[in-house]
Amino acid sequence: MEYYTPHFTAHALSRLALGTMSFHDESTGKAVIHAALDQGINYFDTADLYDRGENERILGKVLATHRKEIFLATKVGNRWRADGSGWDWVPRRSYILTAVEDSLRRLETDYIDLYQLHGGTIDDPWDEIISTFEELKAVGKILAYGISSIRPNVVRNWTAKSQASTCMTQYSLLDRRPEEFILQNLHDAGQYAMVRGALAKGLLAGKSARDYLGHSAETVAAQHRALVEEVGEDAIGLASTFALRHPAVGSVVLGASSAEQIKTAVQAWQKIRANQFNWPALTAAAPPKVYELHR
Repeated sequence: MEYYTPHFTAHALSRLALGTMSFHDESTGKAVIHAALDQGINYFDTADLYDRGENERILGKVLATHRKEIFLATKVGNRWRADGSGWDWVPRRSYILTAVEDSLRRLETDYIDLYQLHGGTIDDPWDEIISTFEELKAVGKILAYGISSIRPNVVRNWTAKSQASTCMTQYSLLDRRPEEFILQNLHDAGQYAMVRGALAKGLLAGKSARDYLGHSAETVAAQHRALVEEVGEDAIGLASTFALRHPAVGSVVLGASSAEQIKTAVQAWQKIRANQFNWPALTAAAPPKVYELHR
């Protein structure tokens, strides 16, 4: 698998990436990262929020010797409280400029390939946020920037105001809400969707069915069953392939808590990615919904 150029060219290939959410310990994190490298993954996504920066530190330690070979993304905007009781949303220039230095130090690098605003509301100081990202890009501390959001009004505002490259958003066979507006809006703006949640919290990978985003447990089970009927044990790969079908989608970011999980997911995707599937039957298993809030 190839990785994006810093300019996110219009012909960039769709691919899988590793989202390094929350490792149980450093040894597990190292094993997962090395497994991803072994499987050909070279796009790694993290955030300063995860494990109070420990996630970035582990990534930086493991990937320092691979820096020229990998594409590194992280996020900013949530500031941990000093007492550890939680975090606050601080989308301000002063905080972003401080936070980027902390991320660079933990990641053991002098530049970040993709720096993302980790959330956002319609009332945020957008001109200030965007000008700060542009400033960081101009001095070479970041090579591109984006946002992580599932809010249609925020994404609409973001694409209208910024020259960003990406928007990370949730999208899967069980969450097709972005099809109503977000994906086409990003595509029209020349920005890529970086998909998270393609496995719907493991429900499309075989976890016990339960209610999910307005779908009943029965519908969730039917959706997983449709995947299995199509490709058997490679259902994980097919769920990822679904998300990559849309022209706005640049990458599917997989979360993994073990080396075996990442190996299984990537190998399943590699086995079936060039095949043809009965997409009408697969998408009929769970009807699409739309976002009800933040419109």
